[in-house]
Amino acid sequence: MDTVPELARAQSGHNSSFHPMAAASTDFKMRQDIPQVSGLEGAFSDTGASDRSYASTGILSLITTEKTRQRSFLVGSMSAVSSLLGSDTLERLFPERKMRIFVGTWNMCEMKTVPPVIDDFLLPELSEYVQDAYIIGTQETASNRYEWELKLQETLGPDYVMFHSSLYGTLHLAIFLRRDLIWYCSVSEEANVTTRPGPSSVKTKGAVAVCFTFFGTSFLFINSHFTAHDGRSQDRVEDFRKIISSLSLPKIVGNRTYSAVNDDVSSRFECVFWLGDLNTRLERDRVHLESVIASLQPDHAPKSRNLDVETEVTKCPEAVSYEELLQHDELKRLRDEALVFKNFQEGRIKFLPTYKYDIGTDNFDTSKKNRIPSYTDRILFRSRHKNGISCLLYQSAFQIRDSDHKPVYGLYEVLLRPGMDNIPLSGGQFNREVWIEGNKRRAVKMFQRTSSKSNSTVCSIM
Repeated sequence: MDTVPELARAQSGHNSSFHPMAAASTDFKMRQDIPQVSGLEGAFSDTGASDRSYASTGILSLITTEKTRQRSFLVGSMSAVSSLLGSDTLERLFPERKMRIFVGTWNMCEMKTVPPVIDDFLLPELSEYVQDAYIIGTQETASNRYEWELKLQETLGPDYVMFHSSLYGTLHLAIFLRRDLIWYCSVSEEANVTTRPGPSSVKTKGAVAVCFTFFGTSFLFINSHFTAHDGRSQDRVEDFRKIISSLSLPKIVGNRTYSAVNDDVSSRFECVFWLGDLNTRLERDRVHLESVIASLQPDHAPKSRNLDVETEVTKCPEAVSYEELLQHDELKRLRDEALVFKNFQEGRIKFLPTYKYDIGTDNFDTSKKNRIPSYTDRILFRSRHKNGISCLLYQSAFQIRDSDHKPVYGLYEVLLRPGMDNIPLSGGQFNREVWIEGNKRRAVKMFQRTSSKSNSTVCSIM
């Protein structure tokens, strides 16, 4: 574990949260270029001080002494321009006032061990660049929460920190931010609700939610797991209604004066993402659905134990689209009937159903239950402002076979508003333990890969 000396030295403290400047020292070494002056000529200005000698030569933006003197040392400026969360800082970090967010959901089927590699989920090759924030919600989460969080950290690397994580029963929600952005967040808050009736000790159905403000934009992320099984559509509607009316957020930050009449938690925030296993089904027989699936992507069509795909496809040689599947989608029907997710949007689905697969394969369920392929795993979003959220990509990680569900992810561009320093800030805190251990494991694996390549090169030369 001592293969990375900087990470080892970072363990000298014991707090679970710490500021990122200490973490940043592991990646960057600041350098000052001191001019070599042969004489006194030019060494001093007319005012008696060298402008170059006293100016920062680092990579950070320069802040004048005069500007700093105009601020309050304790609470910052209340101005919407020059405050820590104001337009000056916002436009320096985001010139177009737009940030990009990854949102992912995955039912992990209560796997005992964490998958060794999840790059196809968090770091899809369809995206050229990594995002500013990663929000990952899981249902039936792997039994070891800590190991799952370490895997997320290991995959994203040292440029990201886990700003917040929450576990409620088998529902888990983690928020990772680029570490240089956590200074501009309010404190985070969480809430949860169960939708399973009775005194169940294990909460498998319900929701966990986290909210916070970034600059002047308020965010709410809800990870939920609705009632399962075919024919339970009305129960899923009731799940939605209970969740959206029972989550008591915000508690500290933002609009805390909402009344009992305003029982829609999503209306209290500017940007809302609702993700999870909604368990909504395709309301059509399996034979027809699999014939459509085979027509859509014959090279990747899951095998079936009860359908001669080639014979069925020849009966429907005309081109088909995903709309032919989605016209049978339960969630689409419920939204068209205005029963759920009013004012929400969803990216365009252009991927195969994400449930239910034989674990370890790309084959739809071959058990006695013979589950109908369905789009159970979804991400929906809502913005208070027109075009406040744009969906850039909506896809599934089809290559991952560790569960009976395929992960689903979306890449989103969000418009940001400047804020003022009148909210409780997080102070740049994040989970220090996860950052250190996750990046240690990342470094060890990188070292092992490098050593393996070196050995292979030596063997080939010999």
